[in-house]
Amino acid sequence: MDATWDCIVVGGGAAGLSAALALGRARRRTLVVDAGRPSNLPAEGIGGLLGHDHRPPADLYAAGRAELATYPTVEVRAGEVTDGEAADGGGFALAVSADGRTERQRARRVLLATGMDYRVPDVPGLAERWGRTAFHCPFCHGWEVRERPLCVLGVAHAAERALMLRAWSDDVTLLADGAGLAPDDEQRLRDAGVTVDARPVAAVRDDAVAFADGAERPCGGVLVAATLHQRSELARRLGAEVQPPGPLAHDALVVDAQWQTTVPGLYAAGDAASHMPSVANAIAGGATAAAMLVRGLMVG
Repeated sequence: MDATWDCIVVGGGAAGLSAALALGRARRRTLVVDAGRPSNLPAEGIGGLLGHDHRPPADLYAAGRAELATYPTVEVRAGEVTDGEAADGGGFALAVSADGRTERQRARRVLLATGMDYRVPDVPGLAERWGRTAFHCPFCHGWEVRERPLCVLGVAHAAERALMLRAWSDDVTLLADGAGLAPDDEQRLRDAGVTVDARPVAAVRDDAVAFADGAERPCGGVLVAATLHQRSELARRLGAEVQPPGPLAHDALVVDAQWQTTVPGLYAAGDAASHMPSVANAIAGGATAAAMLVRGLMVG
């Protein structure tokens, strides 16, 4: 087992790389373990990130790793943290798997930036278009489908999502997909010029949605309510508590004002910590969590 790291960052997406940069600049000995599966890789470009608008996600992450390479206290390894526990004498011991072998790495602190999985409805054609014309965040993807006929799939928080989508198009349809809609919500939508179509959806295509009755409706983009689920079991294995299921996330980690989980010394940032999912928020969260972590190292 290597000498103790000041921090092991689990995850090399936007939150993890941002945290590692802050830790490197604070001269903390840091290991980043990156499984290489950021949730936004299918997207053609990042929407709304100042200085990087429309930049492909893979390019951003490559640039981030190149920046980290200039800091001698930071190491990035391709691999996966498969297990972990509190270490004797304090800190944590993590099992890091890479290149077909597993090593135990010890750290005074751990920062989880493991991300979340976006679980979307099982509708044919939806997964293939995810991150492009099928999306969960209009602020990230709305500009690219502006002024097209747009659809909102599902009735969960449907009125709010459909009314918000009107900022990008005057032609918005709520696809109720065979489910009922509260009468007050249905009236609100109709008053705002949003069409409500209750027919069951059979498939999502490039420029239309197909219904079970064989009919189609023009659609150049579809907003989908995707519930976030923890991608990694590591937080639970280390004893961190999760929040009750909510409209955005099923099991987001509980963090305090210092971005620390319910386990002392275990921090979290990005989607895993229930922040509004976006690259900009993940970068900000990673940097802030790292600053709090450095402060914690100073006091004990």
